[in-house]
Amino acid sequence: QVQLVESGGGLAQPGGSLRLSCAASGSIFSINAMSWYRRAPEKQRELVATITNGGDTGYADSVKGRFTISRDNVKNTVYLQMNSLKVEDTAVYYCNVQAKTSIRPYLPWSNYWGQGTQVTVSS
Repeated sequence: QVQLVESGGGLAQPGGSLRLSCAASGSIFSINAMSWYRRAPEKQRELVATITNGGDTGYADSVKGRFTISRDNVKNTVYLQMNSLKVEDTAVYYCNVQAKTSIRPYLPWSNYWGQGTQVTVSS
C-alpha cells in the first residue's frame, strides 16, 4: 500500500505564492511519475504538472511560467511551487503518484491519490 499526504494549501492573495508538498510512504518499490491535478468549482479535474522518474516535466498551458514541479527522491516527496497566483487557480489540488509496490513489483504501475488540499486565491 502507498499513502500520499498533502500539505501546503491555504489562502493566498492574487500575485502571491504557495508551495504544495506531497509525501509518499508505504511499500514503495519504484515511482514512475508524480503529478499534480486540480479541480476547480463546477469544473472537471485537470492535470496541472507532471514530473517523471527521469526528471522530465510537463505543465498545463494555464500554469506555464508560474508553477514549478520538483521532487525529492530521498524523501519520495513531490512539490508544486505556485507563483503569481491568480483567482482562477482556486481549486482543490490532488497529488498523484504512479508507483510499484515492494510486495508485487512485477505488476503494472498503479495510481495513488492524495486526499486533496484546498488552494484559495482571493483578495
